Amino acid sequence: MKKLRCAPTDPIFVQNPYPFYDDLREAGRMVWWEDLGLPVIAGYDGVSMALRDARFGREAPIGFEPDIPAHLRPFYDIDDHSMLELEGDRHKRLRGLVLRAFTSRRIKDLVPDLEEITHDLIDHFPQEVDFDLLPAFCKMVPVRIICRLLGVPEAMSEQLLTWSNAMVAVYTPGRTIEIETAAATAATEFATFMRGYIDQRRSSPADDLITSLIAAEEEGEKLSTDELITTCILLLNAGHEATVHSLGIAVKTLLEQETPREMIMDARIEGVIEEVIRFDPPLHLFQRWVYEDTTFLGQDLKRGDKIGLLLGAAGRDDDAWDDPNVFDPTRPVKQNMAFGAGLHFCVGAPLARLELRVALPILFARCPNLRLTETPRYAQTWHFHGLERLMVRP
Repeated sequence: MKKLRCAPTDPIFVQNPYPFYDDLREAGRMVWWEDLGLPVIAGYDGVSMALRDARFGREAPIGFEPDIPAHLRPFYDIDDHSMLELEGDRHKRLRGLVLRAFTSRRIKDLVPDLEEITHDLIDHFPQEVDFDLLPAFCKMVPVRIICRLLGVPEAMSEQLLTWSNAMVAVYTPGRTIEIETAAATAATEFATFMRGYIDQRRSSPADDLITSLIAAEEEGEKLSTDELITTCILLLNAGHEATVHSLGIAVKTLLEQETPREMIMDARIEGVIEEVIRFDPPLHLFQRWVYEDTTFLGQDLKRGDKIGLLLGAAGRDDDAWDDPNVFDPTRPVKQNMAFGAGLHFCVGAPLARLELRVALPILFARCPNLRLTETPRYAQTWHFHGLERLMVRP
């Protein structure tokens, strides 16, 4: 296996990781990324196959469970019930129960709410001054719609964002003990809040996702309170984080590429969205445990090893797309890896796509002169790939 070096904290890499991804693909189907201490896959076919292969998974095999320091235990008390981190029957049961509540009809019914939220946010844009679109728009669309989906007051939006940001920071490389402590505190406070809300919904059902999750049942089993808490937190943390980045990157890309406005505001928006998330997705790395001694992509792997799947690199593979480094919203749509694949395909992908499909046309219709006022920069959190700010003028 060839070895390559590139610090994931290198500012040049963070701003544009794609040249290094090209180097990885040139070096082989699986390459040892020295700085991560991990074999990684950067090709479309390899990432797609690994995501669907039962020899690999998110949950640590028996005997390889990582030691959890005491100060992080409250965080993992939540994480331990996350379907994102489980495999086998536990994952199947949890995912099945969630999908019984998180239906395509429920998602489609959110369109009027999304339209209302989008217009309200634009109504409050500063006029004739530069401002940061991330806190004014990109962060608020997903958190407000998730509040409505769960049945949580929108007045809690800022607090939910604070908890969410603290928790997802644990997944960034080079985390500090301060980050870990903040994540554990946020997990405890978030869980306490959700427990109270779930108790309230048990006695007073409403037309919201929490009530539907409580009612969901499969083969006589329901979600426990701890599972309900974790699922609600997961929907906010994972869904919000990805959609914020997707919205911000979409606006940046469409403005930089001078995409014709009419393409954003008619039926071609579907192709625009798929091209945006292929070209520059919000999540770049997912790791998998190896469950048995095996050979994959010509490399021998041992049970207990880990592999890295580079979702961001898979979308720029010239074996899968013509001219992959060119942004072309007219290209034929092909499944990309931005939301994963296989058994762990993102439950929230339909909602994320809907948010983009509703919010982007309204934004560009309401703000026909929207323009960038400084070169956007990505935040120093490589595998959560998102902008640190997005300065615009409407």
